[in-house]
Amino acid sequence: MAVFPHSPLSLWLDTYGDYQPQPPLRGDRKVDVAVIGGGFTGVATAHELKRADPGLNVAVLEARTVGYGASGRNGSFAMTVVGLGFGVMAMLRGKEWLQAAHRYMMKAVDGLQELVETEHLDCDLIRPGFLRAATTPAYVKRIRHDVDLMQELGFDDIYWIDGEEVQSRVQSPRYLGAMWEPRLLLINPAKLVRAERDLALKLGAQVYENTPVETVHRKAQFVITTPEGSLQAEKLVFATNAYSHLFPELKRKQIPAFTYMIATEPLAASQLKTLGWAGREGIEDARNLIHYYRLTPDNRIVIGGGPVGLTWANDLAGDSDPQSWDHLENHLGWLFPALKDIRITHRWGGPFSVTLNLSPALGFVGDERAVYSLGCIGHGVSMSHRNAKTIRDLILERKTELTDNPFLNPKVIPWPPEPLRMMAAKAIRGYLKLEDWWNERGIQG
Repeated sequence: MAVFPHSPLSLWLDTYGDYQPQPPLRGDRKVDVAVIGGGFTGVATAHELKRADPGLNVAVLEARTVGYGASGRNGSFAMTVVGLGFGVMAMLRGKEWLQAAHRYMMKAVDGLQELVETEHLDCDLIRPGFLRAATTPAYVKRIRHDVDLMQELGFDDIYWIDGEEVQSRVQSPRYLGAMWEPRLLLINPAKLVRAERDLALKLGAQVYENTPVETVHRKAQFVITTPEGSLQAEKLVFATNAYSHLFPELKRKQIPAFTYMIATEPLAASQLKTLGWAGREGIEDARNLIHYYRLTPDNRIVIGGGPVGLTWANDLAGDSDPQSWDHLENHLGWLFPALKDIRITHRWGGPFSVTLNLSPALGFVGDERAVYSLGCIGHGVSMSHRNAKTIRDLILERKTELTDNPFLNPKVIPWPPEPLRMMAAKAIRGYLKLEDWWNERGIQG
């Protein structure tokens, strides 16, 4: 049985209010499609399948409660970024791949907005646009390179703005300029994933919460055992992302790494005035180990990123890291000196899914009856929803635009076993940290 450690509640989950989980699976059931995982990918796949074929019998199995994993603990950015960003992914995968990936992600952001508005999902959605801010001269050079690259590939809505214009939007003495991109949604992720659960239920899907999967047997049909029952399914979806290594079929396709976040108390009017930030843009910096931050509807600052946690043998007990939380609090004060002593009300962390080539992956497991999705590298909010549509078409055996995308059926380089896995992960993280140090030498924060 999968065992998940307790973790501090995210701001989104802590302020969600009363939540009634669906009962666990009890007894033996049969379905057409079983979906393992009750995050964005899982619940979105369920409602996409039911919308496409109302007669399908679809069930979602969630080990804890819907939104327990990354879908209830993320930074709330639904964006076009893939992997480690434009320049790095062009280097790793090529310009043609990046161009196709960015077009996929543009449609992912627009499609999520359309879903929320069409279905009237209550998730505090806004579309304020995205700033990637440069805080050192080296990052100015990096961002301007990325802007030039994207414009070369035909994306003319991504452009450079100088320090004066950035300061007119958000007042930080650290900003030297920024990349601007209009495609960014900010949402409350716990509200969104649970509203999508309710949409799936409304369409007739079954959702079983507090139902960890113990075994998956591939026979004429799939037989999935849980603590109090079993599910027999014609087809199977592993919507498990950072938890995918718990299943032998996916054990070496990805590893969980951990990101950490904090939230401040609501800012007073005088504090807000020192920041400007009237447009409420979502902001990231240009580091490899990025910082990302936003204003919430009640005027808190939520900030995450920086240090990345790794655990031995993919242990999932990596959600807490006081040093990372201290780093984020110090960085917030460095960015916005007027907020140096602001009270922090929430500290949390959670895993995200990392493939060895730092690229998302969807594909079949064994044969075309089973599909997986993983490796969003921390950028899964919009991607997971478009991936759900791709999974829908794969399960329904349709050949569509979605089944010809840059993430489908890649050659996933397997992570090695321990201790080589930890050595490889630390080597990648070490290189990224070293490059960040070099770009930031001589400054603090």
